[in-house]
Amino acid sequence: MLIFDLRSIGNKLLAIRKRMGMTQAEVAEAAGMSDRTYADIERGSVNMRTETVLRICWALHITPDEILTEEAETADSKQSEIWERLNACNPKDKETALRLLSVYLQSLGD
Repeated sequence: MLIFDLRSIGNKLLAIRKRMGMTQAEVAEAAGMSDRTYADIERGSVNMRTETVLRICWALHITPDEILTEEAETADSKQSEIWERLNACNPKDKETALRLLSVYLQSLGD
């Protein structure tokens, strides 16, 4: 699925840059742009031309798909995420969440 939200694209760039151990200045220099421009892109406050996207991707050694698309979440992955979050809750919050889910599921059956 194509991403149109500039903030989401910026967050992906931030995560990739940090994973690669690079600073904003290093990416900006490798992509041939100012530090300020690259920082604004990561913040999602500016729109990028195609050429800029390609230069940033080249600097980070990634494809444009890695920042411009996302996989649609499957029901199984959503369920797994919910169970992980539920298991991280304290016992009282976990019980409350399970009661709410139980009430909701009962309402579907009627």
